[in-house]
Amino acid sequence: MRSEDADETETDAEGVEGADAGELDPEDFDPEELTRTADGELIHEETGLIVEEEQIDPGPEWRAFNHSERQSKSRVGAPTTKTMHDKGLTTTIDWKDKDAYGRSISSKKRSQMHRLRKWQERIRTKDAGERNLQFALSEIDRMASALGVPRSVREVASVIYRRALNEDLIRGRSIEGVSTAALYAACRKEGIPRSLEEISDVSRVERKEIGRTYRYISQELGLEMRPVDPKKYVPRFSSELELSEEVQSKANEIIETTAEKGLLSGKSPTGYAAAAIYAASLLCNEKKTQREVADVAQVTEVTIRNRYQEQIEAMGIHT
Repeated sequence: MRSEDADETETDAEGVEGADAGELDPEDFDPEELTRTADGELIHEETGLIVEEEQIDPGPEWRAFNHSERQSKSRVGAPTTKTMHDKGLTTTIDWKDKDAYGRSISSKKRSQMHRLRKWQERIRTKDAGERNLQFALSEIDRMASALGVPRSVREVASVIYRRALNEDLIRGRSIEGVSTAALYAACRKEGIPRSLEEISDVSRVERKEIGRTYRYISQELGLEMRPVDPKKYVPRFSSELELSEEVQSKANEIIETTAEKGLLSGKSPTGYAAAAIYAASLLCNEKKTQREVADVAQVTEVTIRNRYQEQIEAMGIHT
C-alpha cells in the first residue's frame, strides 16, 4: 500500500517538474503568487515561470551620487520647450568673448564672433511666420517676467498661442493682442489669475482688445475656463498690504460664506476679494483705508464700498 502511494507522489512531482512552460497560462495565476524581482522580472514562485521580462530601463547606464556628478556625466542638453519658436533645439553662440580655456580672444576674433552671432540669429528663422512666432513668444516671456508668474504659466501660454496659430485665429488680429490673451488664459488655467488691468499694464495693447481677443480664442479653442475664485487673489493682495495670516483667513471665510448665499454671481472677483480683505482688516484691528486696498487690487473705492456693504449684511455684522 505504501509503495503505491509513493509511486503516485513521484508521478505527480514529475508532472509538475516536467510541465512545459508553454502549457501554463499566466492569466490563471493568483496575483499574490507573483513576485517582482529587482531586475523588473515578474516570476510565479511555485513554478518558477517568468511571466514578464525584458523590462526597458530608460535611465542612463552610469551612476551618480550627487547633483554635480550627475551634471558632469550627463550627455544631453536642456529639455525641449514650447516657449521658444524652435523648441530650444538649435544652438547658440555664447556672448562671452572667451575661448574653451576661459582666456580672452583677440580683437580680430571678437569682431568675427560678433558677425557670426548676428548671422546665426538671422538664420534661426526661415520665414516671416517663424519670425512672428519668435516675436510672440518673446512677448509672452517679457510680460510673464513683469507679472512674476512661474515658468509653467509661460509654457501653457506658448501652447495656447501655438494652437491659435495652427487654427488660423491670428488673422486680422495683432500678434501682441493674441499673445497677451494667451498669457491671460494661461494664468487662469494654472490657478494663478491676474486681472485684465494687471495684464494690460505690462502689455502693449488696450484692455478692451485683450478682453475681446481672449473671449474669441477661448471660445474657438474650447478652453472651458471656470470663473476665477476670489480667494486666489487674497494671499497676493494681503501680502502687498502687509496684512497678517489672521486677516487672510478671515477674508477667505467672508468670501466662502457670502458666495454660498449667491452674492458672488455676476461680480468682479478682484473687487469681491478686495472688499473681503477690507472687511477682514477692520474686524482684525489691522485697518487699511479703502484707497490703499483699491490701489493694490486696481479697482475703484466705490466697488469696494458696494461689495463691502453687501458682504457685512450677508454675514450679519453690524459696524
